[in-house]
Amino acid sequence: MKCSIRLWRPEDAADLAAALNNRNILANLRDGLPYPYTKSDAESYIGAMLSAPAENQYSFAITVEDKAVGSIGVFRKENIHFRTAEMGYYIAEPYWGNGITTHAVRQICGYVFENSDILRIFAEPFARNTASCRVLEKAGFSLEGTLRKTRSKTVTFWI
Repeated sequence: MKCSIRLWRPEDAADLAAALNNRNILANLRDGLPYPYTKSDAESYIGAMLSAPAENQYSFAITVEDKAVGSIGVFRKENIHFRTAEMGYYIAEPYWGNGITTHAVRQICGYVFENSDILRIFAEPFARNTASCRVLEKAGFSLEGTLRKTRSKTVTFWI
């Protein structure tokens, strides 16, 4: 399945809300995203991404046939780490297992390295998320280590 990355558009809000309104995805992301995830939440996120300083973050929709099916971003660190950036991503569950995320990771890394002074991109997936770890390996990332007892994922859902 062919995918591409592009800047977010306000009209992507409904697709973004549909993708993120999924407990299986939220269980593998950092805390702080609401559940249920609404179109209003998506509109706020897209607005924030479009108005953020371009030199500090690179945030794109992952698309299939121009439909937003996921999100990927690279976010510059600060202070002495200003040439390092952290990457995060997710894709809607119906698109899992098709190589889309690996392709999107390769695309954004190429874009960031060609269009910025960032020298290093890293990601910190949960070790139990073997699919995400495999995405990074297939995209050319090297495992530098497994961080133990460094974070605690709260999996609390409410309606």
